[in-house]
Amino acid sequence: MVTTNITKTSKEIKETFKVFGMPWYILIGTSAIVIFATAKGFLPNNVVGGFALLYTVGILFGFLGDRIPIWNEYVGGGPILAFLGAAALVYLEVIPQKGVETVKLFMDTTDFLDLFIAVLITGSILAVNRKLLMKAFLGYIPAIFGGILAAFVFGIVGGVVFGIPASEISTKYVLPIMGGGTGAGAIPMSEIYSSVTGGDPAAWLSFALSILTIANIIAIISASILSKFGETKSGKKFNGHGKLIKTADDISKLEEKVEIKVTAREVAVGLILACSFYVLGNIFSKIIKIPEFTLFGTDVKIDIHRFAWMVIFVAIANAANIIPVELKEGAKKLQGFFSKQFTIVVMVGVGIALTDLGELIAAFTIGNVVIAALIVLGAILGSGVVGWLVGFYPIETAITAGLCMANRGGSGDIAVLTAAKRMELMSFAQISSRLGGGLMLIIASILFGVFF
Repeated sequence: MVTTNITKTSKEIKETFKVFGMPWYILIGTSAIVIFATAKGFLPNNVVGGFALLYTVGILFGFLGDRIPIWNEYVGGGPILAFLGAAALVYLEVIPQKGVETVKLFMDTTDFLDLFIAVLITGSILAVNRKLLMKAFLGYIPAIFGGILAAFVFGIVGGVVFGIPASEISTKYVLPIMGGGTGAGAIPMSEIYSSVTGGDPAAWLSFALSILTIANIIAIISASILSKFGETKSGKKFNGHGKLIKTADDISKLEEKVEIKVTAREVAVGLILACSFYVLGNIFSKIIKIPEFTLFGTDVKIDIHRFAWMVIFVAIANAANIIPVELKEGAKKLQGFFSKQFTIVVMVGVGIALTDLGELIAAFTIGNVVIAALIVLGAILGSGVVGWLVGFYPIETAITAGLCMANRGGSGDIAVLTAAKRMELMSFAQISSRLGGGLMLIIASILFGVFF
């Protein structure tokens, strides 16, 4: 019998420089293969090719971003540099069009982003104490309203400084920024704008997407700053370290602690649960329709997004205690794996397939940046203050009910939570983006009717 001794001394292990768990020479080898294939058009136009390119770009930018002073502390580190760096590579045409198409196949056709969000929603909700979950939902909607109201106030103040009327600030700046993203926010808002004013929806949408992109970047940076503030002496009392409710620890202590052994099978069931709840949410988004109604002479149509339905059903399943505890733990373990190992992939994919850097640069004026920053600041303070009043930690509330309203929806939520190092709050982020976004469509109908 031949045996192999694979034991290494601690000195040998320390001498092997690793990046993303790989010895440096393995990283160079794999990166060289993918870069050569991409440059020469040999990259497979499928999920495998997409994973290869996304991981290569993500690991290289991520390594740099985690080591750049100030950037790694206050802007979001490696994942955010991967997001912006990937967008820059497309803008500068460093990545060939075929490579871009492969990534779009991965992000759009296979829709890996939806799988990523579905897993995070399921794991994060099932991991929460049932009593805690109900208390969180009851206080969360007021926090969203607080963020919206303050965003309008701060935005209008910015308009006064730059000589822009309150009507224009409200309809061209605040509505798209706080609208819950692009697909469920800015695009349907442009249709409402057209139906109310008779104007060109494309003209409104073009500026809306530009200002929304600026706000998205500001929201990401703000999330990182809030996270760092929470670690300071002054910010400790506002920091829940990923927990939304101040009494979370007290409520959790009431549950009997049981040691659960989770196997690979329970983790696999966690994936089945995530996919099943996602499909259930999709079913209800198709068959349950809110009747159109007229508001100030405008026809308003609201569709509840499948992620919003999904959040509701996973929360019901947890509250009703119908899922065994070992399967909840499996879903939680799967969530942890996805958030730690796939975030860099998603961030690069968003940068390549869903971000137009040229659009951002064109809208990058001092006035637009300041006004967008004030609106985001309003969302932070308004939601944070109301959150504090209803018994939530202000930092966690400001990140989810505030910043996750002021970004580009699902992809923006991931970027914000990544920068804040609070990916476990995805379920609340989706409430903001989806249910909060639906609320903003109603507000848009009112404001377009009043100001035009």
